[in-house]
Amino acid sequence: MTVDRILPTDEAHDLLDLATELADRELAPKAAGFEERAEFPREVLRTIGRAGLLGLPYPEEYGGAAQPYEVYLQVLEILASRWLAVAEAVSVHTLSCYPVAAFGTDEQRTLLPDMLGGELLGAYCLSEPQGGSDAAALSTRAVRDGDAYVVSGTKAWITHAHTADFYNIFCRTGGPGPRGISCLLADAGTAGITPQAAERTMGLRASPVAQIAFDGARVPAERLVGGEGVGFTIAMSALDSGRLGIAACAVGLAQAALDYAVSYARERQQFGRSIIDFQGLGFLLADAATQIAAARALTLAAARLRDAGRPYSIEAAKAKLFATDMAMRVTTDAVQVLGGAGYVSDHPVERYMREAKVLQIVEGTNQIQRLVISRALAKS
Repeated sequence: MTVDRILPTDEAHDLLDLATELADRELAPKAAGFEERAEFPREVLRTIGRAGLLGLPYPEEYGGAAQPYEVYLQVLEILASRWLAVAEAVSVHTLSCYPVAAFGTDEQRTLLPDMLGGELLGAYCLSEPQGGSDAAALSTRAVRDGDAYVVSGTKAWITHAHTADFYNIFCRTGGPGPRGISCLLADAGTAGITPQAAERTMGLRASPVAQIAFDGARVPAERLVGGEGVGFTIAMSALDSGRLGIAACAVGLAQAALDYAVSYARERQQFGRSIIDFQGLGFLLADAATQIAAARALTLAAARLRDAGRPYSIEAAKAKLFATDMAMRVTTDAVQVLGGAGYVSDHPVERYMREAKVLQIVEGTNQIQRLVISRALAKS
């Protein structure tokens, strides 16, 4: 189904056309095979970077495209509609570039052209085995030793754990609580940084996720981003943007599920007519189309607040909550439309349903989003 979009510039139209062409050529034909093999498509990410689609929201002086967030999110949605693992990789990588772009020194920012061009892939090391939602309680510690910080601890659920070239490590350099947290930018090959065995995940099998052990890893002090004690501020401001990225991914995935279900329902004949003509299925698909449109509008409204420099944290939480719950519902309904055929891997909707689940969990679980929103209501 063609989405009727209102875009701010002709350049934005060209970017979305480029994203569609690239997604149709490089993503859609490869998704099923890579997912079945649980193989990360590193070269696809390089291709996306060389096409200029990895640095869309960042300034041109750093190698970005200086695009509004509303444009970046719609590119992300298109990628997700062809292959969620790649769109999620773009979202995570964009998140991983944020600390240096927004808080880094001039020297650190010299890395951005390679980051935004896709030559250097990033990972975001915030969650820990005992502290996922409670990020302020993280225990990974970095101790200053001369011209370096010595990092010890374990991070969990790290996307790109086995493929990243650099890690943003959120670690404790001071006392308890958020003010004791700092951010270090480490090369993945640093001695003492060891990715553990990849997790065996329900979906997104082409996206490697694992724990990372830090055993006395020495990170140069010049790689401290934003100063000591600024890490929690960096993490939370990055997550606001990251939540919008996940919302856009959810919209794209749900759109793919709806498009497939509608096509199947038009062709599938029962009792002498197409099953889409039966009200029970027709209404289900109508509800799905409406929910997708609502999620898209909510996500872009939050993005436009961000682009205008206005507070958007609560709207980002709403968008992430609504869009990912919607994607879970729509992908589940898509399986139902296909009936028995939806439950086998000959059709992609079973994969869509498995993939949708993780979107309700990453970048803050949807229970955390409800907590954020309800606290804001209590203060208003």
